[in-house]
Amino acid sequence: MTGVRKGLAKVEIGLRWDPSPAGTPAHDLDIVAAVFGAADLHGVPVHLVHFGSRSPDGTITLNRDSHTGQGFGFDEVMTLELNRMAPDLQRVVVGVIIQDTGAERAITFADVAGTGLRIREGYTDLAQGDFGSVPSATAATVAEFTRDASGAWSLDARLHGFDSDPEEFTRTMGVLR
Repeated sequence: MTGVRKGLAKVEIGLRWDPSPAGTPAHDLDIVAAVFGAADLHGVPVHLVHFGSRSPDGTITLNRDSHTGQGFGFDEVMTLELNRMAPDLQRVVVGVIIQDTGAERAITFADVAGTGLRIREGYTDLAQGDFGSVPSATAATVAEFTRDASGAWSLDARLHGFDSDPEEFTRTMGVLR
């Protein structure tokens, strides 16, 4: 899953996965977005958007949230209205976290069947993929949106796995690599 595209306005991130086998704890994957200001592009996010929240300015919303992966199509969907973001917001990093659902050990992407990710603008798919290249990760960044000097947003869709709990992941997902 790679690609760069410039001049983005309104983008949708879709995440899907199959439900866990009967009799086992549910797999709960969550999309999270960290927004960074011009003063600190790789440090502390200006705001963090995840399940049960939205950005204070309403430009990032989680339209669909699943705790089990049941349903048709994409189980979680997040919309980023990049064209409406304040000029001082310069970078958005989007990731996926596997929540702890009480299993005996940490669940990794190798344990979750049928994963898929789609990034699109309107009806145009910008990137598609799954988590097969990061099987031992418990979280992953999937996209980085950056604003250039002219104000145009671009996408760098690269998968980078993390072996960390959700709290640590949200603190480190935006660091410079």
